[in-house]
Amino acid sequence: MTGKLPPLSLYVHTPWCVRKCPYCDFNSHEFQSIPEQAYLAALIKDVQQELDSVQGRTLQSIFVGGGTPSVMSGDFYQRLLAKLAELLPFADDIEITMEANPGTTEAARFEAYRAAGINRLSLGVQSFQDPQLKALGRIHGAKEAIRAVSEARKAGFDNLNIDLMHGLPKQSEALAMQDLEQAIALNPSHISWYQLTIEANTAFYSSPPVLPPDDTLWAIQETGQHKLAQAGFAQYEVSAYAKSGKQARHNLNYWQFGDYLGIGAGAHGKVSQLNDKGDLEVLRYRKTRMPEHYLKPMLKYRIGEELVAREDLPFEFMMNVLRLNEGVSEHLFTDRTSLPLEVAERNLSALREKGLLEQDRLAATAQGRLFLNSVLETFAE
Repeated sequence: MTGKLPPLSLYVHTPWCVRKCPYCDFNSHEFQSIPEQAYLAALIKDVQQELDSVQGRTLQSIFVGGGTPSVMSGDFYQRLLAKLAELLPFADDIEITMEANPGTTEAARFEAYRAAGINRLSLGVQSFQDPQLKALGRIHGAKEAIRAVSEARKAGFDNLNIDLMHGLPKQSEALAMQDLEQAIALNPSHISWYQLTIEANTAFYSSPPVLPPDDTLWAIQETGQHKLAQAGFAQYEVSAYAKSGKQARHNLNYWQFGDYLGIGAGAHGKVSQLNDKGDLEVLRYRKTRMPEHYLKPMLKYRIGEELVAREDLPFEFMMNVLRLNEGVSEHLFTDRTSLPLEVAERNLSALREKGLLEQDRLAATAQGRLFLNSVLETFAE
Protein backbone atom coordinates (compact mmCIF):
# COMPACT_ATOMS: atom_id res chain seq x y z
CA MET A 1 0.00 0.00 0.00
CA THR A 2 1.87 3.07 -1.26
CA GLY A 3 1.49 6.23 0.75
CA LYS A 4 1.43 9.89 -0.18
CA LEU A 5 2.92 12.58 2.05
CA PRO A 6 0.29 14.78 3.74
CA PRO A 7 0.17 18.61 3.61
CA LEU A 8 2.85 20.47 5.56
CA SER A 9 2.65 23.38 8.02
CA LEU A 10 5.13 25.12 10.33
CA TYR A 11 4.78 26.00 14.00
CA VAL A 12 7.09 28.63 15.55
CA HIS A 13 7.27 28.89 19.34
CA THR A 14 8.20 32.10 21.16
CA PRO A 15 8.66 31.18 24.84
CA TRP A 16 8.53 34.56 26.58
CA CYS A 17 5.65 36.46 28.20
CA VAL A 18 5.30 39.50 30.44
CA ARG A 19 3.58 37.48 33.18
CA LYS A 20 2.81 33.78 33.47
CA CYS A 21 -0.96 33.30 33.70
CA PRO A 22 -2.10 30.99 36.56
CA TYR A 23 -4.00 28.68 34.16
CA CYS A 24 -1.20 28.36 31.57
CA ASP A 25 0.66 25.06 31.17
CA PHE A 26 2.47 26.04 27.96
CA ASN A 27 6.23 26.47 27.72
CA SER A 28 6.30 30.16 28.65
CA HIS A 29 8.74 32.14 30.76
CA GLU A 30 8.60 35.64 32.22
CA PHE A 31 11.38 37.85 30.90
CA GLN A 32 13.58 40.72 31.97
CA SER A 33 14.92 41.31 28.47
CA ILE A 34 14.46 39.31 25.28
CA PRO A 35 17.51 38.28 23.19
CA GLU A 36 15.69 38.81 19.88
CA GLN A 37 18.70 38.52 17.59
CA ALA A 38 20.07 35.43 19.31
CA TYR A 39 16.65 33.76 19.20
CA LEU A 40 16.23 34.64 15.52
CA ALA A 41 19.60 33.06 14.74
CA ALA A 42 18.66 29.92 16.70
CA LEU A 43 15.30 29.60 14.92
CA ILE A 44 17.00 29.80 11.53
CA LYS A 45 19.52 27.10 12.50
CA ASP A 46 16.64 25.02 13.85
CA VAL A 47 14.61 25.17 10.63
CA GLN A 48 17.72 24.40 8.58
CA GLN A 49 17.96 21.13 10.51
CA GLU A 50 14.35 20.34 9.52
CA LEU A 51 14.71 20.83 5.77
CA ASP A 52 15.03 17.12 5.01
CA SER A 53 11.53 16.64 6.47
CA VAL A 54 10.01 18.97 3.85
CA GLN A 55 10.55 16.38 1.12
CA GLY A 56 9.55 18.70 -1.70
CA ARG A 57 6.29 19.86 -0.15
CA THR A 58 4.95 23.42 -0.15
CA LEU A 59 4.30 25.08 3.20
CA GLN A 60 0.53 25.68 3.52
CA SER A 61 0.48 27.62 6.79
CA ILE A 62 2.62 29.06 9.58
CA PHE A 63 1.48 29.58 13.16
CA VAL A 64 3.48 31.65 15.65
CA GLY A 65 2.47 30.76 19.20
CA GLY A 66 3.80 31.08 22.71
CA GLY A 67 4.28 32.43 25.26
CA THR A 68 3.35 35.81 23.90
CA PRO A 69 4.66 36.20 20.34
CA SER A 70 3.66 39.87 20.29
CA VAL A 71 6.43 40.78 22.74
CA MET A 72 8.78 40.45 19.74
CA SER A 73 9.29 43.38 17.37
CA GLY A 74 7.98 43.75 13.85
CA ASP A 75 11.57 43.68 12.58
CA PHE A 76 12.05 40.27 14.21
CA TYR A 77 9.16 38.81 12.20
CA GLN A 78 10.13 40.60 9.01
CA ARG A 79 13.57 39.01 9.13
CA LEU A 80 12.29 35.62 10.27
CA LEU A 81 9.63 35.29 7.58
CA ALA A 82 11.97 36.54 4.87
CA LYS A 83 14.51 33.86 5.81
CA LEU A 84 11.85 31.16 6.04
CA ALA A 85 10.68 32.07 2.55
CA GLU A 86 14.25 31.60 1.31
CA LEU A 87 14.53 28.16 2.90
CA LEU A 88 11.02 26.78 2.39
CA PRO A 89 8.58 26.88 -0.53
CA PHE A 90 5.52 28.95 0.49
CA ALA A 91 2.07 28.35 -1.01
CA ASP A 92 0.82 31.40 -2.92
CA ASP A 93 -2.07 31.75 -0.47
CA ILE A 94 -0.15 30.74 2.66
CA GLU A 95 -1.92 31.51 5.95
CA ILE A 96 0.44 33.08 8.51
CA THR A 97 -1.09 33.44 11.98
CA MET A 98 0.38 35.09 15.05
CA GLU A 99 -1.00 35.06 18.59
CA ALA A 100 -1.04 38.49 20.21
CA ASN A 101 -2.04 40.00 23.53
CA PRO A 102 -4.35 43.02 23.45
CA GLY A 103 -2.14 45.31 25.54
CA THR A 104 -1.52 48.78 24.14
CA THR A 105 2.22 48.15 23.65
CA GLU A 106 1.55 45.21 21.36
CA ALA A 107 -1.34 46.91 19.54
CA ALA A 108 1.04 49.64 18.41
CA ARG A 109 3.06 46.96 16.60
CA PHE A 110 0.21 45.54 14.51
CA GLU A 111 1.13 47.49 11.37
CA ALA A 112 4.69 46.16 11.53
CA TYR A 113 3.43 42.61 11.92
CA ARG A 114 1.14 42.99 8.92
CA ALA A 115 3.98 44.48 6.85
CA ALA A 116 6.17 41.49 7.79
CA GLY A 117 3.70 39.17 6.05
CA ILE A 118 1.51 37.98 8.93
CA ASN A 119 -2.03 37.86 7.53
CA ARG A 120 -4.05 36.36 10.40
CA LEU A 121 -4.09 37.59 14.00
CA SER A 122 -5.33 35.67 17.03
CA LEU A 123 -6.04 37.96 19.97
CA GLY A 124 -5.87 36.38 23.43
CA VAL A 125 -8.76 38.32 24.98
CA GLN A 126 -10.13 35.56 27.29
CA SER A 127 -12.74 37.92 28.83
CA PHE A 128 -14.14 41.42 28.38
CA GLN A 129 -14.68 41.91 32.13
CA ASP A 130 -11.97 43.45 34.27
CA PRO A 131 -12.64 41.35 37.42
CA GLN A 132 -12.38 38.14 35.39
CA LEU A 133 -9.24 39.32 33.61
CA LYS A 134 -7.67 40.07 36.98
CA ALA A 135 -8.62 36.62 38.27
CA LEU A 136 -7.01 35.08 35.19
CA GLY A 137 -3.79 37.03 35.71
CA ARG A 138 -4.14 38.91 32.42
CA ILE A 139 -2.22 42.18 32.04
CA HIS A 140 -4.79 43.93 29.83
CA GLY A 141 -8.21 45.38 30.60
CA ALA A 142 -11.53 45.13 28.80
CA LYS A 143 -11.17 48.52 27.08
CA GLU A 144 -7.72 47.56 25.79
CA ALA A 145 -9.13 44.35 24.33
CA ILE A 146 -11.81 46.22 22.39
CA ARG A 147 -9.29 48.82 21.27
CA ALA A 148 -6.88 46.10 20.10
CA VAL A 149 -9.50 44.71 17.71
CA SER A 150 -9.95 48.16 16.21
CA GLU A 151 -6.19 48.70 15.93
CA ALA A 152 -5.73 45.33 14.27
CA ARG A 153 -8.32 46.19 11.64
CA LYS A 154 -6.69 49.58 11.01
CA ALA A 155 -3.40 47.74 10.46
CA GLY A 156 -5.00 45.64 7.71
CA PHE A 157 -5.96 42.43 9.52
CA ASP A 158 -9.26 41.34 8.00
CA ASN A 159 -8.75 37.74 9.16
CA LEU A 160 -9.04 38.01 12.92
CA ASN A 161 -9.62 35.46 15.68
CA ILE A 162 -10.74 36.26 19.24
CA ASP A 163 -9.71 33.76 21.91
CA LEU A 164 -12.36 33.67 24.63
CA MET A 165 -12.75 31.49 27.72
CA HIS A 166 -15.86 30.47 29.61
CA GLY A 167 -16.46 28.63 32.87
CA LEU A 168 -14.31 31.23 34.61
CA PRO A 169 -14.04 31.54 38.42
CA LYS A 170 -17.49 32.26 39.87
CA GLN A 171 -18.83 33.07 36.38
CA SER A 172 -22.60 32.96 35.89
CA GLU A 173 -24.34 32.11 32.63
CA ALA A 174 -25.30 35.78 32.24
CA LEU A 175 -21.71 36.97 32.61
CA ALA A 176 -20.45 34.35 30.16
CA MET A 177 -23.05 35.47 27.60
CA GLN A 178 -22.03 39.12 28.06
CA ASP A 179 -18.48 38.14 27.10
CA LEU A 180 -19.67 36.19 24.09
CA GLU A 181 -22.03 38.94 22.94
CA GLN A 182 -19.18 41.46 23.09
CA ALA A 183 -16.95 39.19 21.00
CA ILE A 184 -19.71 38.71 18.42
CA ALA A 185 -20.38 42.48 18.30
CA LEU A 186 -16.73 43.05 17.30
CA ASN A 187 -17.43 40.90 14.22
CA PRO A 188 -14.20 38.87 13.96
CA SER A 189 -13.91 36.20 11.28
CA HIS A 190 -13.27 33.47 13.88
CA ILE A 191 -13.93 32.89 17.59
CA SER A 192 -12.12 30.26 19.67
CA TRP A 193 -14.49 29.73 22.61
CA TYR A 194 -13.39 27.16 25.13
CA GLN A 195 -13.90 26.20 28.74
CA LEU A 196 -11.24 26.94 31.35
CA THR A 197 -9.68 23.70 32.57
CA ILE A 198 -7.29 23.29 35.48
CA GLU A 199 -4.05 21.73 34.24
CA ALA A 200 -1.19 20.20 36.20
CA ASN A 201 1.92 22.33 36.75
CA THR A 202 -0.05 25.59 36.92
CA ALA A 203 -0.71 28.03 39.73
CA PHE A 204 -4.45 27.23 39.52
CA TYR A 205 -3.63 23.54 40.04
CA SER A 206 -1.77 24.34 43.26
CA SER A 207 -4.44 26.77 44.44
CA PRO A 208 -7.69 26.02 42.57
CA PRO A 209 -10.22 28.82 42.10
CA VAL A 210 -13.95 28.30 42.63
CA LEU A 211 -15.35 27.31 39.24
CA PRO A 212 -19.03 27.25 38.21
CA PRO A 213 -21.02 24.07 38.97
CA ASP A 214 -21.63 21.55 36.19
CA ASP A 215 -25.22 22.64 35.52
CA THR A 216 -24.04 26.23 34.95
CA LEU A 217 -21.24 25.04 32.66
CA TRP A 218 -23.76 23.01 30.64
CA ALA A 219 -26.13 25.97 30.37
CA ILE A 220 -23.28 28.24 29.24
CA GLN A 221 -22.26 25.75 26.55
CA GLU A 222 -25.78 25.24 25.19
CA THR A 223 -26.78 28.91 25.21
CA GLY A 224 -23.45 30.05 23.81
CA GLN A 225 -23.46 27.61 20.91
CA HIS A 226 -26.97 28.74 19.95
CA LYS A 227 -25.93 32.39 20.16
CA LEU A 228 -22.85 31.82 17.97
CA ALA A 229 -24.85 29.94 15.36
CA GLN A 230 -27.45 32.72 15.20
CA ALA A 231 -24.64 35.23 14.62
CA GLY A 232 -23.27 33.27 11.65
CA PHE A 233 -20.38 31.51 13.41
CA ALA A 234 -20.52 27.85 12.45
CA GLN A 235 -18.93 25.40 14.86
CA TYR A 236 -16.51 23.21 12.93
CA GLU A 237 -14.39 21.87 15.81
CA VAL A 238 -14.81 21.34 19.56
CA SER A 239 -13.96 24.96 20.43
CA ALA A 240 -13.70 26.69 17.03
CA TYR A 241 -16.40 28.82 15.37
CA ALA A 242 -15.93 30.60 12.07
CA LYS A 243 -17.64 32.73 9.49
CA SER A 244 -18.01 31.04 6.11
CA GLY A 245 -14.60 30.22 4.59
CA LYS A 246 -12.67 31.52 7.62
CA GLN A 247 -11.77 28.28 9.38
CA ALA A 248 -8.20 28.23 10.74
CA ARG A 249 -6.33 26.41 7.98
CA HIS A 250 -3.31 25.73 10.18
CA ASN A 251 -5.39 24.04 12.86
CA LEU A 252 -7.42 22.17 10.26
CA ASN A 253 -4.15 20.60 9.11
CA TYR A 254 -3.52 19.36 12.67
CA TRP A 255 -7.02 17.94 12.97
CA GLN A 256 -6.83 16.27 9.56
CA PHE A 257 -3.63 14.52 10.66
CA GLY A 258 -1.40 16.59 8.42
CA ASP A 259 2.30 17.17 9.03
CA TYR A 260 3.93 20.13 10.76
CA LEU A 261 7.48 21.18 11.45
CA GLY A 262 8.05 22.63 14.92
CA ILE A 263 10.81 25.14 15.65
CA GLY A 264 11.59 27.12 18.78
CA ALA A 265 12.15 26.29 22.44
CA GLY A 266 9.84 23.44 23.42
CA ALA A 267 8.17 23.16 20.00
CA HIS A 268 6.69 19.83 18.88
CA GLY A 269 6.54 18.47 15.35
CA LYS A 270 4.92 15.61 13.44
CA VAL A 271 6.39 14.46 10.13
CA SER A 272 5.62 11.53 7.89
CA GLN A 273 8.15 9.60 5.87
CA LEU A 274 7.94 6.76 3.36
CA ASN A 275 9.63 3.49 4.30
CA ASP A 276 11.22 0.99 1.93
CA LYS A 277 7.79 -0.50 1.16
CA GLY A 278 6.37 2.89 0.22
CA ASP A 279 4.18 3.04 3.35
CA LEU A 280 3.92 6.07 5.59
CA GLU A 281 5.59 6.16 8.98
CA VAL A 282 4.77 8.92 11.46
CA LEU A 283 7.51 10.52 13.56
CA ARG A 284 6.81 12.85 16.48
CA TYR A 285 9.53 14.99 18.04
CA ARG A 286 10.11 17.84 20.46
CA LYS A 287 12.74 20.56 20.83
CA THR A 288 14.82 21.47 23.85
CA ARG A 289 12.50 23.32 26.23
CA MET A 290 14.41 25.95 28.21
CA PRO A 291 15.17 29.17 26.28
CA GLU A 292 18.65 29.48 27.76
CA HIS A 293 19.50 25.98 26.48
CA TYR A 294 17.93 26.62 23.10
CA LEU A 295 20.06 29.74 22.62
CA LYS A 296 23.31 27.80 23.04
CA PRO A 297 25.00 26.47 19.88
CA MET A 298 23.44 23.05 19.29
CA LEU A 299 24.28 20.28 16.88
CA LYS A 300 20.69 19.04 17.17
CA TYR A 301 17.65 20.92 18.51
CA ARG A 302 15.51 17.79 18.72
CA ILE A 303 15.79 16.20 22.15
CA GLY A 304 13.19 13.48 21.72
CA GLU A 305 11.94 11.51 18.71
CA GLU A 306 9.39 8.72 18.59
CA LEU A 307 8.18 6.69 15.65
CA VAL A 308 4.47 6.13 16.26
CA ALA A 309 3.77 2.39 16.43
CA ARG A 310 1.48 1.18 13.65
CA GLU A 311 -0.98 -0.20 16.20
CA ASP A 312 -1.25 3.29 17.76
CA LEU A 313 -1.98 5.10 14.49
CA PRO A 314 -5.78 4.50 14.54
CA PHE A 315 -6.06 6.19 17.95
CA GLU A 316 -3.73 9.05 16.95
CA PHE A 317 -5.68 9.63 13.73
CA MET A 318 -9.14 9.47 15.35
CA MET A 319 -8.05 11.65 18.27
CA ASN A 320 -7.57 14.46 15.76
CA VAL A 321 -10.17 14.01 13.04
CA LEU A 322 -13.09 13.33 15.38
CA ARG A 323 -12.65 16.79 16.90
CA LEU A 324 -14.06 18.13 13.61
CA ASN A 325 -17.85 18.37 13.46
CA GLU A 326 -17.85 17.16 9.85
CA GLY A 327 -15.07 14.66 10.45
CA VAL A 328 -13.32 13.38 7.33
CA SER A 329 -13.99 10.94 4.52
CA GLU A 330 -13.07 7.32 5.23
CA HIS A 331 -10.31 7.20 2.61
CA LEU A 332 -8.29 9.81 4.52
CA PHE A 333 -7.52 7.17 7.16
CA THR A 334 -5.52 5.15 4.66
CA ASP A 335 -4.07 8.25 3.00
CA ARG A 336 -2.60 9.46 6.31
CA THR A 337 -1.61 6.11 7.91
CA SER A 338 -1.07 3.61 5.05
CA LEU A 339 -3.34 1.26 7.00
CA PRO A 340 -6.54 -0.31 5.65
CA LEU A 341 -9.68 0.96 7.38
CA GLU A 342 -10.47 -2.64 8.29
CA VAL A 343 -7.98 -2.47 11.19
CA ALA A 344 -10.45 -0.16 12.96
CA GLU A 345 -13.63 -1.79 11.65
CA ARG A 346 -14.59 -3.52 14.91
CA ASN A 347 -14.47 -0.25 16.86
CA LEU A 348 -16.18 1.70 14.10
CA SER A 349 -19.04 -0.78 13.89
CA ALA A 350 -19.57 -0.78 17.67
CA LEU A 351 -19.69 3.01 17.81
CA ARG A 352 -22.05 3.21 14.82
CA GLU A 353 -24.41 0.70 16.40
CA LYS A 354 -24.58 2.96 19.47
CA GLY A 355 -25.34 6.00 17.29
CA LEU A 356 -22.07 7.73 18.23
CA LEU A 357 -20.48 7.76 14.74
CA GLU A 358 -21.89 8.65 11.35
CA GLN A 359 -22.47 5.75 8.97
CA ASP A 360 -20.75 7.01 5.84
CA ARG A 361 -17.75 9.00 7.11
CA LEU A 362 -15.41 9.30 10.08
CA ALA A 363 -17.38 11.80 12.11
CA ALA A 364 -19.02 11.80 15.52
CA THR A 365 -22.78 12.25 15.60
CA ALA A 366 -24.28 15.01 17.73
CA GLN A 367 -24.65 12.40 20.47
CA GLY A 368 -21.08 11.20 19.93
CA ARG A 369 -19.71 14.72 20.37
CA LEU A 370 -21.30 14.85 23.82
CA PHE A 371 -19.25 11.77 24.78
CA LEU A 372 -16.21 12.39 22.61
CA ASN A 373 -13.66 11.28 25.20
CA SER A 374 -15.41 7.92 25.53
CA VAL A 375 -15.56 7.58 21.74
CA LEU A 376 -11.81 8.20 21.48
CA GLU A 377 -10.98 5.79 24.29
CA THR A 378 -12.53 3.04 22.16
CA PHE A 379 -9.65 3.36 19.68
CA ALA A 380 -7.06 3.20 22.48
CA GLU A 381 -8.18 -0.26 23.59
